[in-house]
Amino acid sequence: MRLLLLSDTHLPKRAKALPPQLLDEVPRADAVLHAGDWVDTATLDLLQTRARRLIGVYGNNDGPELRARLPEVAYAELAGLRFGVVHETGPAQGRERRCAARFPDLDVLVFGHSHIPWDSVADGRLRLLNPGSPTDRRRQPYCTYMTARIASGRLTGVELHRLPPRT
Repeated sequence: MRLLLLSDTHLPKRAKALPPQLLDEVPRADAVLHAGDWVDTATLDLLQTRARRLIGVYGNNDGPELRARLPEVAYAELAGLRFGVVHETGPAQGRERRCAARFPDLDVLVFGHSHIPWDSVADGRLRLLNPGSPTDRRRQPYCTYMTARIASGRLTGVELHRLPPRT
């Protein structure tokens, strides 16, 4: 099973559209996980029409229309792994401990908010993934997103993709 992970798209505030490289990944993924801060409903509509399966949540910059359509936390079982998606997890310091305590039944937690890519393991069991942002790099050198695979009940091939600078 192939996964596409993204967050903090902030359209149309930070960019006019999702990068073509990212859009090319959408139909190849068995599931797209978006960890919030869409900002516009058009991006949600676009991914709903192009993705085989979309799992998303709202973020702190998402208004009433998006909050009416998306949960604050989403849960899904994908190829035998238990996933959670949430926008905010709080400060980096203590993140693993907090998330392991808050989500004791998950195998993988996808989150956003910081625009800073993150890949760690909490409590020896919970994989924490933040794909960064494909449209707003903030203090990061690149805009980013992640892909991953699930094979034989294990998350494999987690890859952070750097996007070319916008012109």
